[in-house]
Amino acid sequence: MYFLSGWPKRLLCPLESPERPLHIRTDPQRAFFAVLAPSQLSVWYCRPSVLIVSYKELSKAASQFGPYKQAEWRPDSTMIAVSTANGYILFFEIPSARDKYLYEPMYPKGSPHLKGTPHYKEEQCAPFLNLEMKKVLDLQASITSLQSMLEDLLVATADGFLHLVHWDGMTNGRKAINLCTVPFSVDLQSSRAGSFLGFEDVYIRDMEYCATLDGFAVVFNDGRVGFITPMSSRFTAEQLHGVWAQDVIDGTCVAVNNKYRLMAFGCANGSVQVYTIDTTTGAMQFSHKLELTPKQYPDIWNKTGPVKLIRWSPDSCVVMVTWECGGLSLWSVFGAQLICTLGGDFAYQSDGTKKDPLKISSMTWGSEGYHLWVIDGNSSQNTKPDRDAKNEPQQFGILQFHFIKSALTVNPCMSNQEQVLLQGEDRLYLNCGDATQAQNPRNTSAHSEHKPTRERGPFSDGNLDSQGLSTLLGHRHWHVVQIHSTYLESNWPIRFSAIDKLGQNVAVVGKFGFAHYSLLTKKWKLFGNITQEQNMIVTGGLAWWNDFIVLACYNLNDHQEELRIYLRTSNLDNAFAHITKVQANTLLLSVFRDIVILFRADCSICLYSIERRPEGLNPTASVQVLQEVSMSRYIPHPFLVVSVTLTSVRTETGISLKMPQQACEAESIMLNLAGQLIMLQRDRSGPQIRDKDNNPNQRKHLPFCAPVVLAQSVENVWTTCRINKQKRHLLEALWLSCGGAGMKVWLPLFPRDHRKPHSFLSRRIMLPFHINIYPLAVLFEDALVLGAVNDTVLYDCLYTQTSAREHLEVLFPFSIVERTSQIYLHHILRQLLVRNLGEQALLLAHSCATLPYFPHVLELMLHEVLEEEATSREPIPDPLLPTVAKFITEFPLFLQTVVHCARKTEYALWNYLFAAVGNPKDLFEECLMAQDLDTAASYLIILQNMEVPAVSRQHATLLFNTALEQGKWDLCRHMIRFLKAIGSGETETPPATPTTQEPSSSSGFEFFRHRSISLSQSAENLHSKFNLTKTLSMPSGPSGKRWSKDSDCAENMYIDMMLWRHARRLLEEIKLKDLGCFAAQLGFELIGWLCKERARAARVEDFVFALKKLHKDFLWPFPVIPASSINSPFKNGKYKTAMGEQLLKSQSADTFVNMEVDTGVSSTPRSRSWLGTIGSSQREIDTASSHGPHMQDAFLSPLLSKGDECSIGSATDLTETSSMVDGDWTMVDENFSSLSLTQSELEHISLELASKGPHKSQVQLRYLLHIFMEAGCLDWCIIIGLILRESSVINQVFSVMQSSDIDGEICQNIKAGLYAVDKWASTDCPGYKPFLNIIKPQIQKLSEIAEEQVQPEAFQPVNPSKVTEQANTRVEESRTLISHGTNPQSDAGNSSASRHEEDKSKTEDEDSFQEGSYDCTVS
Repeated sequence: MYFLSGWPKRLLCPLESPERPLHIRTDPQRAFFAVLAPSQLSVWYCRPSVLIVSYKELSKAASQFGPYKQAEWRPDSTMIAVSTANGYILFFEIPSARDKYLYEPMYPKGSPHLKGTPHYKEEQCAPFLNLEMKKVLDLQASITSLQSMLEDLLVATADGFLHLVHWDGMTNGRKAINLCTVPFSVDLQSSRAGSFLGFEDVYIRDMEYCATLDGFAVVFNDGRVGFITPMSSRFTAEQLHGVWAQDVIDGTCVAVNNKYRLMAFGCANGSVQVYTIDTTTGAMQFSHKLELTPKQYPDIWNKTGPVKLIRWSPDSCVVMVTWECGGLSLWSVFGAQLICTLGGDFAYQSDGTKKDPLKISSMTWGSEGYHLWVIDGNSSQNTKPDRDAKNEPQQFGILQFHFIKSALTVNPCMSNQEQVLLQGEDRLYLNCGDATQAQNPRNTSAHSEHKPTRERGPFSDGNLDSQGLSTLLGHRHWHVVQIHSTYLESNWPIRFSAIDKLGQNVAVVGKFGFAHYSLLTKKWKLFGNITQEQNMIVTGGLAWWNDFIVLACYNLNDHQEELRIYLRTSNLDNAFAHITKVQANTLLLSVFRDIVILFRADCSICLYSIERRPEGLNPTASVQVLQEVSMSRYIPHPFLVVSVTLTSVRTETGISLKMPQQACEAESIMLNLAGQLIMLQRDRSGPQIRDKDNNPNQRKHLPFCAPVVLAQSVENVWTTCRINKQKRHLLEALWLSCGGAGMKVWLPLFPRDHRKPHSFLSRRIMLPFHINIYPLAVLFEDALVLGAVNDTVLYDCLYTQTSAREHLEVLFPFSIVERTSQIYLHHILRQLLVRNLGEQALLLAHSCATLPYFPHVLELMLHEVLEEEATSREPIPDPLLPTVAKFITEFPLFLQTVVHCARKTEYALWNYLFAAVGNPKDLFEECLMAQDLDTAASYLIILQNMEVPAVSRQHATLLFNTALEQGKWDLCRHMIRFLKAIGSGETETPPATPTTQEPSSSSGFEFFRHRSISLSQSAENLHSKFNLTKTLSMPSGPSGKRWSKDSDCAENMYIDMMLWRHARRLLEEIKLKDLGCFAAQLGFELIGWLCKERARAARVEDFVFALKKLHKDFLWPFPVIPASSINSPFKNGKYKTAMGEQLLKSQSADTFVNMEVDTGVSSTPRSRSWLGTIGSSQREIDTASSHGPHMQDAFLSPLLSKGDECSIGSATDLTETSSMVDGDWTMVDENFSSLSLTQSELEHISLELASKGPHKSQVQLRYLLHIFMEAGCLDWCIIIGLILRESSVINQVFSVMQSSDIDGEICQNIKAGLYAVDKWASTDCPGYKPFLNIIKPQIQKLSEIAEEQVQPEAFQPVNPSKVTEQANTRVEESRTLISHGTNPQSDAGNSSASRHEEDKSKTEDEDSFQEGSYDCTVS
């Protein structure tokens, strides 16, 4: 509503020896303010704040009159009355010298600046004024209060008299009324002879006149308060009558709000009691109380002292209160607290020391409420005498606080917008962000046909559905628009402002005329003709209608009230405006769809229809009267109407169900009459004309019913004219802001599924709820309230010297205004559940279930109800928690909601919570069934606290096993830690890092980790030093932490058993990739375990199946025979050409789908691995390596030209072309020792390159090979060697078998497996035959060893039927390979590269083995 801005300013007094000021008072127009000192009266100009004239009393007269006390202005600002301590009233006249000014603006030469402007001198410069004492009046008793009342001055004296003094003829106009003769009663209905005051020494301590109540509120010296009203126009003792406020006995001061007819009485206990007058009985009726709560201000709430001053703002929307001990507090009209300087940065310095609160002796509001002038009681006492010697301006004791306020305070038609608009004296604050980014601006879907698309603005979308939340909530900063200085100079202050529906244009109204600004073009538009601007005064506010600005104004030239409509896109000129004459002065204006509603000074409401007329270049809008409604019977004073608006809200929703098209009509008028919300509905009881063709507007002329009061204490009303079938509850509701009582919503209730509504179910329901912010706008579909809040920043550390103590930057924090928002949906759902309207709550909740913060809404509701009920001291007869719990189970997020709520509440309340929502064990099991492991883990923590360790261990084991199966490694690590913590009786914390760390095989990848090398180097190293020492392969890293010195305890044994079981299962199912991931992620001792399992789980039963499975898991293509070699003689020469061709067809496409062409990988390792089979001499290997680069050039050039990413097609084409090259291909014989590379051999090597799997898979396979080699699982080494097609690996295995005492059964198994592979290759995969031929001699040697150890009958071939089955399934397998390979390999590669960079600091395991789908780098 109102918000402090920046630091206050201190006024400098130009006089040489000013006395300390003690009273300040602005004139009725708020252009000047008078400052009283003990013997001095000064008049200052408000903008700029300069001293105009000062009157110093002569010492002789000063001693006669006594010090000055109070000042009061005459309503026309031509006189000031000053009361003195000795009972005198001094009347000063203020004659103004025509055309003489104290200050004039200086403009550069030739500047066209405003010289031709009428009134320009008065606006720009402080006028030249004089002060002349005209009259002295002696009342012979000390004066306690001075009050201007129309043409009279009302004076209260300490002898119990009221004096009525005329401003003009003072002598004959004096009437003294003795208060003892005024009857007082509780109300005006009781007998006329009320009790008299009865005491001799009762007098009025403070009073203020209320024009709208026609009487004055008084505070007596004994603390009683009352209201005195004249019963007739004659102001005599017989005609006065007073009413008491029965509950107040410690009144100190009073202030009156004319617009809302409220009387605020300050009390000695520091609270402010606000009363109104009951119109029927005339009694004083308590409205609300303003007081600090111990919750917000625990250290000061009862130490403020009595209330010293109360001042309502000029627009009557806020009230400022100060206490004897100091401090300022600002409240909205019905008691919402906005600011208080007794807490936070106002009360404490940045180092925590307490400041002295600002003590205020007098204060008054400036024009439009943008300023508050305050006399600082602290600084006025300690003006330093040494300054008087120098002729410096004095640091005067007057502070000026700056405020910005919501546009709703003055222009309530803004309440149907969804933007927050704040206005300062020279700028606007908008929350709509940058207009150029606003997506999907909101608009009325029902009336979009009235606007051609070109009129919707360049940045608006076709579907005008709902503005992006990001623009309304995106950040905490405001979009600040500086008001054009040219307009501001001659038209300060800004009185009204308005923003259009899309949040792209704003308009402002100053003293005369108006101006508007586009947020898209960042430009202002002012009147071209300055006289047109200065001839109009906007009276009733302004509003946007599509591209038009609608305003009600008074034409000074023609002395005529008018309704004008200006087009935004044309020049600002009356020539382009549509002007309609209006009978009476317009006080309020509002727009609903295509209807303009005016409220006029004769208490009548007039409805106009507004229509767009496309004429020529500039379209215009035309207006015609629809209907007039007189409200004079219901409205005592037109000034009391705060807002008037049309809505589609009505009580009988049944009609809108049958005829939904009527729901968008202007059904009722909402009128805020001094805080009472009054609704006038259309009267549908009479005969309705069915024939709508004759007059389509016939229905609009329906009369209105008698008014109904909907709510009290209403500050603002929000409604929308949009329609949304999904969210009818929220869009057809009426939102009310009720100050200290929070908000209310008048919610429609709909029967479900178009059933007949219950007769006992009312059509609408009023639900109150509290929110923590002051609401300024409502986002209907998004279920959000937008607001603003004051925040402060301390800068006192900038001034450390003692001389800087008086700096305002030290005394006060810097005030800023921040955007804020709040969810309200949980309040409404809760209120519906309290009233047993669960079905309506479900309808409403389901309509909002798509909102991003809907889970938070459920959690908030559960949390608030739980906190209230579980901490209640008395037993609750009808607890709400079971109902709320049942309600939340209707939504899929039930399990998360409960556990999040529990984790955020203290442990003492858990039993109460789970008694309502269900046993946490059952909820945990539900999470497991729903595969929601993270939520299950949260429940585990709750179980750990609520159950015995055995139960939580049992559930943790369940979760651990499930997490292992699903590969949730993070969760697995947490579970290991959790289980160890349970076992050692610790709390749920990670175990301490052990001092001694054993090496762990999980770090086997450390060897490959810091590879700034290509694969060629890693392959070289692997071959040259294949028998890596254990220390190199297993550096002690963080993954070794788990195997700490306490590993022999039972708990670790228990965990190890589960890990072993999982590893065994993975190995049995031949999921080597998963096994690698598992070992790397969980720091599993893979080598040690494999050593134990060598003859059991780590034994390969079916070599062919294992080989196929590995090809599939690692996306490794099966080898392919080149076409030209189909006819070449293989060792056994069994192959038919037809079979070869068929295989080529089926495999060339299938295999290469899965191939990642990695141009960064050198071809050397592949050529090495092929040529390494020729002989065992190291010299030949080195020669081959040196040839590598040339081979790369030869074979990778066609691919390199295609860039890094190769399409599937290109890979296949390459294969086919390279395999069809002419030339005879010679099979490399095992005895072949000379090194000669023919064309066909090169072609074969290129084919080899093409049939390698992804680089990442190759690294992973080599890692596994190293692990199996260390563990002595030779059969797995053979299989990996076969896949990599590296004979050196096979040779190494065979040499190990020959050198050491290997179990004969293992040899037998390997031999049988290799025969099975050979048989399978002959029938199904001839690509393997060349490699198998190379290693044939070793196989024969192996069989010799095996025969020595085992009987011959142990050699059994693999079941032939199995082989044929495998042959049949070959095609299906190739298809599945395709389906697994469809992920774009390059993306995965890139992601792995970036991940490799990010995760260098993590363990190498996550680099190599990550869970995921079958793409080449499983990321």
